[in-house]
Amino acid sequence: MKTENNPTVEPAALEKEIAEGGKRELKGWQYWVVAGIALAASLFHLYTAAFGLLSAMYQRGVHWMFMGSLIFLIYPATKKRPRDRIDPWDWVLAALVAAGCLNILLNWEAIAMREGMPIASDIYLGVMMVLLVIEAGRRAMGWPLPAVAIIAIAYALFGQYFPGVLGHSGFPVEELAPFQYLRTDGIFGVPLGVSASFIFLFVLFGAILSVTGAGQFFIDLSLALTGRSQGGPGKAAVVASGLMGTVSGSSVANAVTTGAFTIPLMKEAGYTATFSGAVVAASSTGGQVMPPVMGAAAFIMAQFLGISYWDIVVAAALPATLYFISIVAMVHFRAGRRKIKSLTADTAPRIGKVLKEGWHLLLPIFTLVAFLALGYSAVKAVFWSIIIMICVSWIGKAEYRMTPRRLLDALISGGLGAVEVAAACACSGLVIGVIGITGVGLAFSSFVINLSGGVLPLALILTMIGSIILGMGVPTTAQYIITSTLAAPALYQMGVPLMSAHLFCLYFGVLADVTPPVALATYAAAGIAKSNAIKTGFTALLTATAGFLVPYMFVYNNHLLFQGNLLQIAYSFGTALMAIIGLAAGVQGYYYSRLTAIERLLLFIVPFLLIVPNMITDAAGLVILTGVFLWQRRTARRDPERISEPGNIQS
Repeated sequence: MKTENNPTVEPAALEKEIAEGGKRELKGWQYWVVAGIALAASLFHLYTAAFGLLSAMYQRGVHWMFMGSLIFLIYPATKKRPRDRIDPWDWVLAALVAAGCLNILLNWEAIAMREGMPIASDIYLGVMMVLLVIEAGRRAMGWPLPAVAIIAIAYALFGQYFPGVLGHSGFPVEELAPFQYLRTDGIFGVPLGVSASFIFLFVLFGAILSVTGAGQFFIDLSLALTGRSQGGPGKAAVVASGLMGTVSGSSVANAVTTGAFTIPLMKEAGYTATFSGAVVAASSTGGQVMPPVMGAAAFIMAQFLGISYWDIVVAAALPATLYFISIVAMVHFRAGRRKIKSLTADTAPRIGKVLKEGWHLLLPIFTLVAFLALGYSAVKAVFWSIIIMICVSWIGKAEYRMTPRRLLDALISGGLGAVEVAAACACSGLVIGVIGITGVGLAFSSFVINLSGGVLPLALILTMIGSIILGMGVPTTAQYIITSTLAAPALYQMGVPLMSAHLFCLYFGVLADVTPPVALATYAAAGIAKSNAIKTGFTALLTATAGFLVPYMFVYNNHLLFQGNLLQIAYSFGTALMAIIGLAAGVQGYYYSRLTAIERLLLFIVPFLLIVPNMITDAAGLVILTGVFLWQRRTARRDPERISEPGNIQS
């Protein structure tokens, strides 16, 4: 635990980490058994990153053996079970996961030889592993994703009872269980493969980075960059969440990590508790679409699309930037309307001092991006970034240097931090397996196309609604896997580029985290802000409005995905920027000064003019933005009271 003399992560802090999110608070030999498994998992993944990944089923089998076993050891069956010890049956369940994986690892050659002709043990172990994956997902994430998996399994078993295009002949347990268990189409499919190859290492990267003091550095850097501007503390919250989002795989974790510091700062500056929580929730959710990690979905997207991870990172850069600029604009206009104070020279850290003390913490991130740009695999890039991070930690303050003890703690923390994503990927694999064996993906695509009548805007709206619903209460990786598998093919058939279709599904799956009633990031931020969760949720949804606009813009204009020449990209980015500024001003009711109803209506028209590229509508949008600004500037001179209103109004 962090103390004055020893700021690193001690066992007590690791016990606290295990206890978060409903996990057990273990002590003594049980704790060290769990820590030993987590450490072994981290060492295994570092070894395969350095010397080469194992073949698919071996890599995934070892990965799930560690992760699945840990889930049953650190998560109790219910909240009513004791949290200071592991129940006997949980040891049994952990052993069964290990046995199911060891069967693959020890007998894979024989299993591969009899593919399509399962023996009794294949069926029994297959049923057991499917049930264990569902239960592991329930413990780690709650019911939403496991419920989807159960429905998918029921659909595969009883397809003959479903009407219309959804109907099929049904698959008996004897065929479905081995399919889910012994092929790279089910539990050990692409999602778990990505978790075993890439995601674990990036979680470990984030765990080691946090021990080096990067979290506080990101916050200090954000305050130094934006603190002295209008509404500075609010902008700092947005920037901090964006920086943390570059390495974070969870919007909730991002909100808790940055919000613990930035929300009190915003409230002290004059923002309401509701708006403070909403800003942190909206910007933390945006971290899931911020390269390079993108909530770990970027790796899966690269596998699905058959393109390099770097191509995904480049394509996602401008939309993510637009999203965060839109929230900064929301904060800026709110601050102007409510007379929110900025930080003073005495309270805001100096950029020079912050960089002098923490510049070395940027080197691992720059290394990661540079390796990817040079064409190295994501596995090699993150491995060498981890090595460099351990080395450069000795440049900074003594309390953040990666001594052997602190490195050991970080390796254990990384192993524990990867279990939820692994559970989501394994559970998603069940859904992907059903989609593959039944062909329901094609049926869903046909349904969307038929329901929309072949009209693309209507198909996009239907896909948006479906993605938000499917993404509620589900981790980012699972959100993307499910929504892209079902919905993206329909958009592709209607002429939307495949990259745009997949990013469209990712964005709206992620935005489920700020969409009531299941808005997990909002609940986390509201808890810190001590505000009403539902009210904070709707305020966050309003604050993230541009997040609902940006995907439509890159569907109709792929220049925003870095397709085309630099002039086309720059022009498209400029028009998109006008759209989100007009939208932010309209939502907040403030531009140069407070907006009248007519001025507000005009600004709300701007984004709709700029969604589809067209010189005439682009010019009209620019005329409205410029005209309203000049008119407000003129009228504000005659009526200074229009410029702002008291900052203590609750909203």
